[in-house]
Amino acid sequence: MRAGRRGGISRPARSEWIANRDQMNPEGKIRLAFGTLVLFAVCLLPCFASEVAVLKNGFSIKHERRQVVGDVTRLYVSADGSSFVDVPTVEIEHYEAAPQDVTSGSRLPGSQTVPKMQSFPARPEVDLHEVVNDASGRYRLDPDLVTAVIKAESDFKVHAISPKGAQGLMQLMPGTASQLGVGNTFDPQANVEGGTRYLRELLEKYNFDLIKALAAYNAGPQRVQQFGGVPPYYETRAYVARVVRDFNKKKVAQEKVTKVPAQPAKTTSGKSKSSGQQ
Repeated sequence: MRAGRRGGISRPARSEWIANRDQMNPEGKIRLAFGTLVLFAVCLLPCFASEVAVLKNGFSIKHERRQVVGDVTRLYVSADGSSFVDVPTVEIEHYEAAPQDVTSGSRLPGSQTVPKMQSFPARPEVDLHEVVNDASGRYRLDPDLVTAVIKAESDFKVHAISPKGAQGLMQLMPGTASQLGVGNTFDPQANVEGGTRYLRELLEKYNFDLIKALAAYNAGPQRVQQFGGVPPYYETRAYVARVVRDFNKKKVAQEKVTKVPAQPAKTTSGKSKSSGQQ
């Protein structure tokens, strides 16, 4: 026969505790319920912090809060939680407190300073067409190809972030961006510069086989090597087809423009200059 215990409290003691709880005044019951609710809520909250996650590759990601989801740590880069980056937990070296600028004059009761929002100098408007042309000329690529990659990667959204953590116009992964020397992946010029350089390197790696280079840009060179070509992933195959289709469409449109026959110029009287007098 089992001992008369459950959860470490004997039955007589449990009965006495229940009796005392029932005799508790309403105010005491409310405090007990509120305290239990607060404790339960605190246990369920993910880790909230305005910190910087330093990765093993030296790249750092500032985030408002984080949450461990399986083998990855989800870093919420926006306060409302609409944008986040999933990073393998093993790739995170440590966390550091994000630097905060506080005002020296404004204070709340209790000598608490009011944090001041970080202000950055206004960035001049960037002509994406010019940025693409400059980078394409530097790495000897067709600007239409780079534009097609940008459209497929981010649809021209400067602050795009993929569920896997790729960032910016050409969706550079943090590790790749670090290797390419791109310090700010959300800077259009730096992002396009790094992405165009990376695309050029892949083309050279695969002897200018555009299909393999695009597949490696999307799925990684290791996957192309593993499968000896385009990996059997729907996402990668659809990506390659989308870029090639958009690139070819631009070229066909350009050819149509160049093949339009020149119309004979007309005089003010409406007759062709070449008609002459009979």
